[in-house]
Amino acid sequence: MKKKEKNPKKKEAKIVETKKFEKDCPIHGNLKVRGRVFEGRVIKKFHKRVVIEFERMIYVKKYERFAKTKTKLHARLPLCMEKEINIGDLIRIQECRPLSKIIHFAVIKKIKDAETASGNIKK
Repeated sequence: MKKKEKNPKKKEAKIVETKKFEKDCPIHGNLKVRGRVFEGRVIKKFHKRVVIEFERMIYVKKYERFAKTKTKLHARLPLCMEKEINIGDLIRIQECRPLSKIIHFAVIKKIKDAETASGNIKK
């Protein structure tokens, strides 16, 4: 009867540094985005969350005119985008399942920096 010899030289596994898996990330995780898409300026930034604000036109039937209103939305900020998004940036968010009481959107991508988004570049 033959015995199988174990190979004493085991192959060492290479450790590759990757980003931590985050389940609530539309890019690297399992979060499915669907529905409405909005673009707005970041007015507040928290850990894992941003608040964006954008203007829209509402028709007032009584006066037969349009009125400007501002809308604030809370969105999930994935850890992979946390360092690149700052206050004043123009970002795009998309609807997803409810993640908490106030968060129903996730950040998809950054459109413009705060300096270029404002349009008021001083010379």
